[in-house]
This record gives sequence, structure tokens and C-alpha cells, in this order.
Amino acid sequence: MGGESGDQKPRSRSRSNPSSSSCFSNFWSSALRFKTINPNSDDSVRTNSGDGLIRRLGSFDLVLLGVGASIGAGIFVVTGTVARDAGPGVTVSFALAGISCVLNALCYAELSSRFPAVVGGAYLYAYSAFNELTAFLVFAQLMLDYHIGAASIARSLASYLVSILELFPFFNGNIPDWIGHGGKEFFGVLSINILAPILLVFLTLILCWGVGESSAVNSVMTALKIVIVLIVVCVGSFEVDTSNWSPFAPNGVKEILTGATVVFFAYVGFDAVANSAEESKRPQRDLPIGIMGSLLICIALYIAVCLVITGMVPYKLLGEDAPLADAFTSKGLKYVSILISVGAVAGLTTTLLVGLYVQSRLYLGLGRDGLLPSIFSRVNSKSHTPVHSQVWVGAVAGVLAGLFNVHVLSHILSVGSLTGYSVVAACVVSLRWKGKTESQLSTSTWREGVICLFLIALGGFGAGLSYRLNASFIYALLTLVVAVLACIALLLRQAYADTPGFSCPGVPVVPAVCIFFNMFLFAQLHYEAWIRFVVLSIITIGVYAFYGQYHANPNSEGTVIYHRAPTEEPL
Repeated sequence: MGGESGDQKPRSRSRSNPSSSSCFSNFWSSALRFKTINPNSDDSVRTNSGDGLIRRLGSFDLVLLGVGASIGAGIFVVTGTVARDAGPGVTVSFALAGISCVLNALCYAELSSRFPAVVGGAYLYAYSAFNELTAFLVFAQLMLDYHIGAASIARSLASYLVSILELFPFFNGNIPDWIGHGGKEFFGVLSINILAPILLVFLTLILCWGVGESSAVNSVMTALKIVIVLIVVCVGSFEVDTSNWSPFAPNGVKEILTGATVVFFAYVGFDAVANSAEESKRPQRDLPIGIMGSLLICIALYIAVCLVITGMVPYKLLGEDAPLADAFTSKGLKYVSILISVGAVAGLTTTLLVGLYVQSRLYLGLGRDGLLPSIFSRVNSKSHTPVHSQVWVGAVAGVLAGLFNVHVLSHILSVGSLTGYSVVAACVVSLRWKGKTESQLSTSTWREGVICLFLIALGGFGAGLSYRLNASFIYALLTLVVAVLACIALLLRQAYADTPGFSCPGVPVVPAVCIFFNMFLFAQLHYEAWIRFVVLSIITIGVYAFYGQYHANPNSEGTVIYHRAPTEEPL
């Protein structure tokens, strides 16, 4: 893995080099650059405007940020739809998915406490643990997920708001579909929605106003939806008939495992806490608390809702679109159904708010490093927010939400999250290799470790593919053996250093399990998601080749310094 010396400026490169081999060599040396974070940088980060982000978020704010990002309308919908297949065993599905996310969260918690408090999250970790191109690829996959997800949530929020308005006789039947529900589709993709972009503009203005103000909005809305969920659980518990919990797994264990792969994405959002590192008051202490605390709260709430809904109504009678609301309506508790709609609005609002916040901070990091134009790195001197990045994010989401039926694009979602989680787990292993930044780490040792990580990922994808295609058990067993042998090689043939701050237990086994299960889930995605992964990766490499490699700034102020790799031989 090649790198630039910290006391030397990167060599200039010419686009007009006539030698194709020289062009490839320049591209390769740029792509393999990695960076070592300056340990003194977390208190002195400055952007082009001379102003940095302000540390205003405490541990409680970060916990609410993580809960706000994770719990949306899904808690009122996904729990019931999965229960129709898994039965009361959906509780186990959520528990298994929660355990998997806890393992991923442990990896995030270690890196968030180990790195100086600067923006970047998974992108920053990959840049330090692996190389520049890998970090850029991780950013691109995450960003497409965020953009489409924000547009989809905005349209859902608009639809919920219109539905609440239609509860009043004056509005009932008098609001055109193109206002909030989405107008007539054209060409199978285009569908006008006026309210969704307006909501995005409103939330973007709040985020541009300041992190303190946006955090206050998130805290209020998150507290509201938690209270509503607790009311739902408490009221519903008096309507539970324990006979509805039998049989517990009517369709077998496989449906419970399938349910776990579906509900895994209901927990996605705790990684948003890692991206708020630069605005955390005590990041090395508070970020792990925020990540783990928010995830544990989400697990408890999801399991409680599952127990209530499957105890109130036989799983076969649960509705498809609004199962939780339908369950309470069937018991004559319509007022709770109204509360559920309000909770869904609050949940969607916080999920959208945090999603837009995270996107702008990622763009800020790329702008600082030169991989994107410098305008993204500017921070407003009064509000101390990356206004340009925030407006760009809101504009992209607004166009998608206003013009497109983004639900059609749902098949290509979740690729970025699973990719990012897998890379973060691999980063924990890579950065723990004893002597990672010392000269004694040979290229062959480094290469062997990376190959083992790749084999674990390949084994997880192979096992997931065998499960999806109902292939012979022999194929799944073979892929599992490959992953286990690779994990054993990592355990026995690599030395691991201790890390300051929070430490992920069981390295490299825990990160290896994360990678395996994430890739198992990757194999369950729609085939269009796989095509999206390949096509976007090719486009990203092209953008890097024509722009990123020439503009990346190894010595970006206050954030990074570069070190030469252990040997001159490229990986």
C-alpha cells in the first residue's frame, strides 16, 4: 500500500502524459494513498472560511440522534408485515438482527473513540485503514443510499401529513393526490409531489440555522415518538391474549431467519452518531455511549412492540400497510391509532432530519480532503454549519422527492449501509494489526490479512446466495468453512495491538462475524442492487480518475498527515 511522506508534498501529475503505463502508475499510487490522523487535530479543525464546527452535542443528545435516525415509521409497519410470515417469532427476528447490529456498533464505537473528532465516519476510517480509492467508493455507495432514502422518507412524510389532515371533514377528499400522496405516474417513474420538497426545504433551513437548533428539534420529536411508542406498548399490553403467541414459529425457523434479514434495516441509523464526531463535546467518551445507547433503546422498543402486536391480534389477521394501527382499531382503540399516525410523522421527521445532517457532514469531509470541490468544505462563520453542503443535499433530495416515484428505486437501497458496515468492521481489524504504522509490518503480512478479510466477505456472500437459492446444504457449508479458516488465519497469523479508549471485544472474531453476516444480507438484496453496486463503483472510479486523484489534498489543514507505506511495493 503506497503513501506520501508526511514531510513531502505530493508529486504533481500531468493529464497529458503520453505514456498509458505512466498514467496507470500515477493513478495506482494516488489510489493507494492512505492517511494517518494527526492526534492533535481534533481541537483545531478549520475550513477554508476559517471557522470550524462547534461542539454542542452531549451524550444525551447523541443518544437521541441515534434513536431519531433509527426509529421511523418502520416500527409501526415493519413489525407487523414481518410478523405475517414469522408469526410471534418476529420477536426473535428482531433480537437476532439487534445482536448483529450490536456487533457492528461495537466496531463503530471503537473507531469513533480512537479517531480524533473530525467528520467522515466510515469514509474517514477506510481512508486511514486502507486507501484513498476505497474511501471514495465507500462514500459514493453510502451517499446514493442517503439521497434516495431521504427522498423516499420525504414522500412518505408528506403522505402521512396529508392523511392526518384528511381526518378533518374540511380536507377529506379535497386534497389532490399530487399535493402529498403523489400524482399520476408517467413513464413508470415520474410522479409529482409538491409537499415533499417543501418539507425538505423547511428541514434544510433548520439544519443551516445551527446544530443546536436542529438538535433541539430532533430531541423534541424523538422524545415525542418514544412517548407514543411507550403508550402503545402500555395500552396494548392490557389487550394481549397469550394464546396468540402459540404456535410461536408457525412457519419454521427459516422464516424467523428471513425476517431477521428484513428487519436488520430497521436498526440502520446508529452510524449517524459517528458522523457527528466534530460536534460532540467529549467525543472519545460520548460517541460510544451515543452509538451503543441508541441501539439498545431501539432493540428494547422493537421487541416490546413485537410482543404487543402479536399478542393483541393473531398474526394471520395483521394488516399489510398499517398493521399496528389496524390492531388497535380492531380492539376499539381508535384514539391509539391516531397517536400511531402522529408517532409515524414524528419518526419520519427525525429520520429525515438526521439523514440530511449526516449527508452534509460527509460532503464536508470530502471537500476538505479535495476529493470534491472545495465549496463543500466551507462552514458558515455565524451558524457554524456547512451551509453549501447542506443546501446541496437538500436540493438533490428535493428534486428526487418532487419528481420521481422513489419507491421504484427501493430495490437498490441498503447497498451502501451493508458495504459501509462491512468496511468499518474490516477497518477495526486492519488498524489493530500490531505495527500497522511501523516499519516492521511487511507487505506480504498486510496482503495476507487483506486476503483473509476478502475471503470472509466472499464466504458470507456465498452462504447468503446458497440460502437465497435454496441450494444444497453442502454449498453453504463450504462457504462457511472458507470464512472460518480465513478467520482462524487472522487470529493466529496476525498480531493485534491494544487501542486507547473504547475497544471492540473479540478482535478479529467479532469484526469477522460482522463482515460475514453483512455480506449474507447483501446476497438477499434484489439483483438490481448488485447491478447498482457494480455500475456505481465503475462511475466512482471514473470520477476519481479524472478529478479526485488530481485534487486530493494530503495535507488538508488540521485533519491529516501522510506517511510512507512500509515498503515501496504496491499492494
